Amino acid sequence: MSRAQRKMDHIQHALTTGQLRQTGFDDVLFVHQSLPDRAVTDIQLNTQIGELTLSSPIFINAMTGGGGKETLEINKGLAEVAKECNIGLAVGSQMSAIKDENEAATYEVVRKINRNGVIFANLGSEASVDQAKRAVDMLEANAMQIHLNVIQELVMPEGDRDFTGALRRIEQIVRFLDVPIIVKETGFGISRETANKLFDVGVSVVDVSGFGGTNFSKIENERRSNRLEFFDDWGISTAVSITEVKAAVPDGSIIASGGIQNPLDIAKALALGASAVGMAGYFLNVYMNEGQDALVKFIHQTHEELKWIMTALGATTIEQLQRVPLVIRGETYHWLSQRAVDCTVYSNRSIKN
Repeated sequence: MSRAQRKMDHIQHALTTGQLRQTGFDDVLFVHQSLPDRAVTDIQLNTQIGELTLSSPIFINAMTGGGGKETLEINKGLAEVAKECNIGLAVGSQMSAIKDENEAATYEVVRKINRNGVIFANLGSEASVDQAKRAVDMLEANAMQIHLNVIQELVMPEGDRDFTGALRRIEQIVRFLDVPIIVKETGFGISRETANKLFDVGVSVVDVSGFGGTNFSKIENERRSNRLEFFDDWGISTAVSITEVKAAVPDGSIIASGGIQNPLDIAKALALGASAVGMAGYFLNVYMNEGQDALVKFIHQTHEELKWIMTALGATTIEQLQRVPLVIRGETYHWLSQRAVDCTVYSNRSIKN
């Protein structure tokens, strides 16, 4: 099977397998504030991840590219959405274009459409420094995403089976590229052990991409004759992963992604310690099934409703939202307790602290 056909298979299977809604956010409850002393017009949504300033904490996370005309049209549409909504955009893995220059246009279109936007390049952890530089140059990218997808590769029939040297390659990319390096998972979560290793080699931002959203084990199992179903429930939930990483590296910059679907999920992710939120699967579903205008409307509505939630909590900025009190319960609390994360830090904090 060609790489281009595999890209389109991933799109179709992502739409049919759907979102699991096992992110852990249902275990996170905000402490209600009856006297927030705020107005919706007070709320500011700008945020910072690593060295990058974003006008919104929401961005379109990596989806596709390298699948010929079909993926070119998807990326063109998503770039138009990002431009209209003034949010960031990450492309899917550019290895297709590195290996076949005929596929470059399916990625380059995002910068042609959105000349002044914040755009993230994307490659896997197998990439060399030279390949990473080419990916950044291809998009005039503001940052480089390096994705970790061990489980996906293991389940993928034609996937990689050797993951040695990944951290060393990431370290070299950090050293020789002049844009921030973001390392992201692909739906299975980042543990505190992994986060420590990444920040230690100079990575600017980690995107936890936790369990509970698009499941690449299920997607790749759709392409197998003998299913590896034991990987379908593998991973760290998005809520747990954010909290683990924040507890281990308090000053580290975190992006939350993995099954985030609505403004309340976004607010909870930010309150747990993320500084931005990437959405891919849910945006893709809206875009493919309802159209580009519907996605623009959804993002504008999400911004407005996020402001309402922040108003109710008395938080005028993302930094203040990261200090509102909340309670963690259920399986999320149990996991974090087993991992020696003190959840009372969240339940007894205050914006004024």
